[in-house]
Formats: sequence, structure tokens, C-alpha cells
Amino acid sequence: MSYNVIRASEAGQCDITPEIIGKVKQHLNDDGWALLRGFDIDMTAFSKLTAQMCKTITFDPARENTEKNTQKVDAGLGPIGLHIENGNTPICPDVVAFYCTKAAFEGSQTTICDGREVFAKFDDTQKARWSQPMTVKRNLPEDLWKRYLANEHPAISDPGEVTMEHVLQFKAAIPNQDFELCDDGSIDYQIKVLPVRPSSLSNGRAFANAILGPSHNYEPPVYTLEDGSVVSSDEIEALRDIAETCTVEINWQDGDVAVIDNTRIMHGRRAIKDADCQLFIGMGRI
Repeated sequence: MSYNVIRASEAGQCDITPEIIGKVKQHLNDDGWALLRGFDIDMTAFSKLTAQMCKTITFDPARENTEKNTQKVDAGLGPIGLHIENGNTPICPDVVAFYCTKAAFEGSQTTICDGREVFAKFDDTQKARWSQPMTVKRNLPEDLWKRYLANEHPAISDPGEVTMEHVLQFKAAIPNQDFELCDDGSIDYQIKVLPVRPSSLSNGRAFANAILGPSHNYEPPVYTLEDGSVVSSDEIEALRDIAETCTVEINWQDGDVAVIDNTRIMHGRRAIKDADCQLFIGMGRI
């Protein structure tokens, strides 16, 4: 992992300067991710870094907001499968950044998997299968889908302002999504995504999606490929085995920041053994 680490200068240069931002972007192009270590950073500086990397900020409606551009990561104590952040939403972030304010004494390593390497390990049949468009279906509670829409719709900023007109405008603006409103205010939602996608930051195709990931705050989705076949649990486990061979770990230190190409690199987490660890996230589009 050492080749992905950008360290603060031993001469006392601990600020994240434009030059450092340039190095991060070069790592994103070459490797898909970078780790900043030893820099003088707090929540305000992390929020600023997120804004420097992303032109527009997006959020997960199930998470607690912290600074203007950031949220707290809280997904229980168990291991988290590899995924791209917000991979089953209509506006998937290009860049995701994590900030560790307090590292775990043991466990809770963040896992990093280059989806480009995973795709390269597929045989021809697997490459053809996972290059199909895929429909994701699940039910979304009213409070979550309204919080998401309030963040992403340019005309509103509060979930209480959401009307059906806003919903229909958002549906029309972003293709390949549909919904059915339920009596309890939730929606049966579906969206078509690409399991293998091009990176927004560099050349090449990667197996980068949320198939292997968690549903900690959401109903588990049903994945159906364009040929009509439903992705089975056995298939998911076979994919997980391949991805594990392309996975490295970030052993966090206090103050570390990891920046990830969310359209190429999947991430997850080993089980938490030290519940005092603290991790924050910022993400958006370039």
C-alpha cells in the first residue's frame, strides 16, 4: 500500500496545498485511490478538501450530517462487503473521501478493491454477463427518499418541501429510473445501472457496483440483468472470492484521509473490534 500514501513533509509542511491536491488527482488517475497521512487536518479542513475534489456534493440520506459537506460513517460493527458508495442511486458520486479522526486499536480496516483488476480476472463469459445493464429494485421508506431528493433537486433543500411535481421532475431529468408510490408513503423504486462501468477519472472499465455491498440502512435489493436472470446468492459469493484476491487494507492512523475514485474502486470494512473508532465521509461529482 505504501505507493498510494502521500505523506506530509518532514520539513514541517503539513497543510493540504494545491500541490498535494494535484498529487491526489494523479494517484486517482493512476491507481484509483490515495491515502494522505501526517497532515494538519480537522473536520473543517476535511469538508474543504471534499469541496476541492468535487464540484457538487451528495449525501447518503440514512447518515448523520456533520460539516457542510460531510457525514458520519455508522454501519454497525460487522464486516461490510465491497461496494461503490451510493452505487444504487441515480446520482452516483465520482469521488469519495474518508477521514479517520480516531483509529481503531484493532480491526475495522477499510478494504480497497480495484474493480479494473477484478474485471481483468473474469473469463469471457463473466465479462459478457457483467457487462449487461442491471436493474436494481427495492422499497425505500418515505423519510429516506425525501431526504435524498431534497439534497439532489436544485429547487428544494428540505424534505418537507418535496412534492410529487419534484419527484416527476427528478425522474424526467435522470433516465433509467422508475417508481411506484405505496400507501405508507414509501416507494417501490427501480434503477438501471452498469455493473461494469468506465471510470469518470481515468481510462479503462471496472467491475464497480454495489452487488457485494451492504444494505445496513436499506432493504436488500433484487438485482436482475438485462437477459432477465436474477443475480443469485451463489453468484455473489463467487464474485466476492474473486474480488478478495484484488483487495488491500487501510490500517487507519489518527488523521488519515483516503480519497477514492468511486467509479473504479470498491471499498468495504473488516469487522469492528474497537467501537471507539470514528470515520467520516465526504463525496460528490467532479
